[in-house]
Order: sequence, then C-alpha cells, then structure tokens
Amino acid sequence: MRGPHNIWRLIRTGATFERTGAMREALEAMDAPPRLRLVARIMGWPFKWLGYKGDPALPPVTRAITALGPAYIKFGQVLSTRPDVVGPDLANQLRVLQDRLPPFPTEVAKAMIAEELMRPVDALFSEFSEPVAAASIAQVHQAVRADTGERVAVKVLRPGIEKAFRKDLDAFHFAAAMIERLSPASRRLRPSDVINHFEGTVLGELDLRLEAAAASQFAANTAGDAHFRVPQPVWSLSGRSVMTMDWAEGIPMGDVAALRAAGHDLVALSERVLQLFLSHALRDGYFHADMHQGNLKVAENGDIIAFDFGIMGQIDEYTRRVYAEILMGFIRRDYRRVAEVHFEAGYVPADRDVNNFALALRAVGEPIFGMNATQISMARLLAYLFEVTERFGMETRTELILLQRTMVVVEGVARSLNPAMNMWETARPVVETYIRENLGPKAALRDMRRTALVLGHFGPRLPSLLQGLLMRRDEPKQEPPPRSRSATAWLVLAGGALVAVGAMLGQAF
Repeated sequence: MRGPHNIWRLIRTGATFERTGAMREALEAMDAPPRLRLVARIMGWPFKWLGYKGDPALPPVTRAITALGPAYIKFGQVLSTRPDVVGPDLANQLRVLQDRLPPFPTEVAKAMIAEELMRPVDALFSEFSEPVAAASIAQVHQAVRADTGERVAVKVLRPGIEKAFRKDLDAFHFAAAMIERLSPASRRLRPSDVINHFEGTVLGELDLRLEAAAASQFAANTAGDAHFRVPQPVWSLSGRSVMTMDWAEGIPMGDVAALRAAGHDLVALSERVLQLFLSHALRDGYFHADMHQGNLKVAENGDIIAFDFGIMGQIDEYTRRVYAEILMGFIRRDYRRVAEVHFEAGYVPADRDVNNFALALRAVGEPIFGMNATQISMARLLAYLFEVTERFGMETRTELILLQRTMVVVEGVARSLNPAMNMWETARPVVETYIRENLGPKAALRDMRRTALVLGHFGPRLPSLLQGLLMRRDEPKQEPPPRSRSATAWLVLAGGALVAVGAMLGQAF
C-alpha cells in the first residue's frame, strides 16, 4: 500500500545516500530544484548513522545503490537507460553498475525447479552445476539435459524476490508522489512515469516466460544475420520462475586480450556489433536494449552471441523511419532536414522556429565532426542534443531515449575493441540501406498496398461505421449521473487526509 508507512524506507534510503556521499552527487546530476534538495537533505542528514556503509571502493552513487540491495540495483540499471532524467554522466556511471550478489544455495534452486516443472531435477538433468553467475533477480546454473545430452543454461529466480521487489516498488511510488507534490518544478522529470517504466521492466523480468519469449522472437528476427547467434529457449524446461536456454560457449566480449590471443579480428568485430544493433533497431524495430560486454560473447568461429533478454527495446515502423532520417541527416550534416523531421514528427512544438532549431542542431553536430575518429562520441552528441531539445520544448520519448542510450552502450563496446573506429562511417551503410528500402518509391508502393488491404478488410463495414459516427454526432450530450452521497463522503475524507498529510509535510519548511 502506497502510504506514509513507506517513510521509514525512504529515510533509510536517504541515510545511505548521505553516508556514502551520493546524495549531493545524485541531486546535482538530476538538476533537482532547491526545495527538493532541501527536503532530501532533511530526510537524510539527521539519520545518516542509520545508512548502510557500502563498498568504499565504488563511486558514491553506485556504492549507495549496491548497499541498498537488489531492487535498488535494478532501479539504477534501468535509470542508466534514462540520461534525460539523471544526466549523461550519472547514466554512464550507472551503466556499469554491478549486480553480482552472493548466490543462494543450489539445493534451494533445485527445489524451485522441481516445483515449477513438476519433476525432480535429477530426472531433467544428468548434470547440474553450482551457480556460475548470480545477479539481483536470478542466478544461472550450467546443466546437461537428461534426454538429449545437450549443455544448457538454467536461470532460476531468487526465492521471495517478487515480494521483496513489490515492497520497494511501493516505496518508490510513494517517493515519486511526494517529489511531485513538494516540488512542481520536478514534474518535468516525470518521476511517476519513471517509476511506472521501472515497474513494467522489472515485473516483466520476474516472469521468465516473457524473457524466453523475447529470446525466441529475437532469434527469429535475426536468423538470417551473418555471424550472429541467439541461444534458443527450451520451452519444455522453462516456466515462470525457471528458464532453460542453449549454452553459449565463447570468450566474453569484455576480455579484449583473450579475443586478441584467440586470433579474432577486433576491427571487424567492432564494426559488426554496431551494424548488427542498427539493423535490429531499424529493420526489425526490436533490439537488445542491454547490449553491453557482459551480455555478449564471441564464439570460436567469430560469431557474436547475445544473451540475457530481460530488457528489450521496441519501436514502431513510423518512429524507425523518423530516427533513420535524423541519423542520416547528422551523417550528411544536413541540419535543416534534421530540424524538419523533428517538426514533421511532432517532436518539437509547432510554434517554435524551425530555422533556429536547425541552427541549434548545427551547434550540436559540427563540433563532433570537427574531431578525429577517436574523439567522436555518441554520448557527447546526446548530451548536447538533450540540452537543445529541452530548450525547444521537445517532450521526452521513452522509446527513443532507450534506443539512443543503447547506441551509446554499443558504441562503448565497439570502441573497446577498436578505439579508432569512426562510428558514423560504420553506421552509414546500414542507415542508407534502410532509407533506400523504406523511404523511396518502392516503400511508398508497399505502404499503399498495405493501406488498400486494410481498407479492403473493413470495406463491408465502412457504410455502417460511417452511419454510426454521424448518428452519434447528432445525439444530445448526456449529463454524467450525480455522485452518490457515499461516494461524495469518501472523496471528502480522502481530500481531508491529503490536506492533513500536506500540512505535516509543510512543517518541514
């Protein structure tokens, strides 16, 4: 229940942020309004001694989040996808947030598997290892299927994790509501929307059937991609709390020395990983949104293997075309066209001046193109771009933020393999191919055919639909029914409670 009982949890959170030195850094990164900063410090500083100490070797914010436990770790990872909220610098720090936690006992995992799949583990697997990885939500075991002898990865949710997450989600929602109430200026950060986004992401990860479905969909989309593999889920050995997938054998992409020693072409790998990501995003509209080194391996034959499909991005076809045009405009340095695309898509309010917007975009792009290949940075471009779009009243679009953030992550992966990679030149052929196939005459004919098919499907119903629409327009509007006295009484009580809470909170000032 999202009530005042959550205040204790928030006090413990504030105390931990104060004790680790993260409070000031986090508030500055989010450019929090002065009133909100005051309330945060009041709730944290007097209780500093109650906060968790954390690992002094970590940066302040990641130190605090790691000390607070699994829900906060996952929240930090999701916030790393929202540089529009926490700022590019803090988003980059949160991106490398580690969630390596102590594993829970293997016997507990086996009991959970047996309960979920309704068969003893020994009947399902001829071999079952100790945990090979343990994260905030689940841990992974290596096993061998008893029926086929194939090596697989078995992912098992932490016991009680859903209940624990729901408690913390309750506190997060309460905190977001308090922030919006105490500081109207903070509403531009849309705290409640951020928490809703986090809740949707986490609850999806807590049902491993959905992750298995994401892996299956991603594998189907990318089946024709050369030198790219997605482990397939084993549906008969998967459920809500257990997911079994093909074992991915390879060298972690973060181990550059091992990749070099194995004779892999690092330049080719760097170009392939960026081009694959862009192909998935533009061609399919469905992409791996957590594509860092820890979720990528390189097979012996040079194939890139992706795994861990808890966070996936999805964008519709129209948005993909808009994004491709924006990318292509920057690549060609046609800032007027980039500005026009923003206005045509409705991303920038129509009352703003397109020429001024194009000029501001030129100020974003030209410094980037004035650098050599080793200095060109998507992260820096996005930092400037956020400043410009905020100044011109562009509303935040979560799907584009996730796409852009993932591009920053993939750029980092590619640069770790080849620091001299020019990401614009590498991206150009993928974007040009997409535009040629989706924005030319051929694409227009394809769109017209689709429209005709849809109209043909509804053709027999069009006369009745039109008649019903016209008749509803002519009907007199009906007044809403009056509220019952009981409903009115409840509203009065609720309003009184809100006023009382507001008065108590107001005393803090």
